[in-house]
Amino acid sequence: MGLITKPSPYSVRETLDKLEALLHAKGVKVFARIDQAAEAKAAGLQMPDMELLIFGNPKGGTPVMLAVPEAGVNLPLKALAWQDADGKVQLAFNDPAYLQTRYNLPPDLIGPLAAASALIESATH
Repeated sequence: MGLITKPSPYSVRETLDKLEALLHAKGVKVFARIDQAAEAKAAGLQMPDMELLIFGNPKGGTPVMLAVPEAGVNLPLKALAWQDADGKVQLAFNDPAYLQTRYNLPPDLIGPLAAASALIESATH
């Protein structure tokens, strides 16, 4: 499917708070944070905690989109944290190898996306 999913020992909010702090420390721009459970509740629906963080660095993403405009559907990057049916928190994001294969990207263009993935994973430690 092209996703990497990692368990997090933290709550959904804490997981994305940690990721957001890591991103800010590295100078990565956070574009949006969407509390999908709150949006569901506002629509009269119930769901376990789920939040989506949208972030990126134009210096890394722009060259990818210039080379392959369709890659813009996967950029900026996203990380999704949710509480699963067992009450455990999961964190998912696109596998850079999947993006590289999907868009036939050269290694120099996928490097910044791979670095972001390592940063995302560190939010679960």
